[in-house]
Amino acid sequence: MPDDQLEGTPLIKPSSTDHPLYEQIVEACRTVYDPEIPVNIYDLGLVYTVEIDDENAVTIHMTLTAPGCPVAGEMPGWVADAVEPIPGVKQVEVEMVWTPQWGMDMMSDEARLELGFM
Repeated sequence: MPDDQLEGTPLIKPSSTDHPLYEQIVEACRTVYDPEIPVNIYDLGLVYTVEIDDENAVTIHMTLTAPGCPVAGEMPGWVADAVEPIPGVKQVEVEMVWTPQWGMDMMSDEARLELGFM
């Protein structure tokens, strides 16, 4: 555990689920796919946090299935390109995070079904 991580602090920061733009941003994230996996990044569990501030600036914390993913450098741009056109969104920043490490337990039931894990 990193020294700056307080005990009891969640590893994944909560999303701004009560913000009016939240659902549209989630739907935009669902249009982005990892080219090696036929499931969108949101249902794969790669999007950890969607933060929307009072001025509608969006910060998305996401990860990849593996740090060596061939599209690691491109994926944040794909996500930003999907979210930026939403009416009302001021700006989008996509940050890659590696903690907690992604695991198959983070996938939605739909993703598990699609990939044959259910």
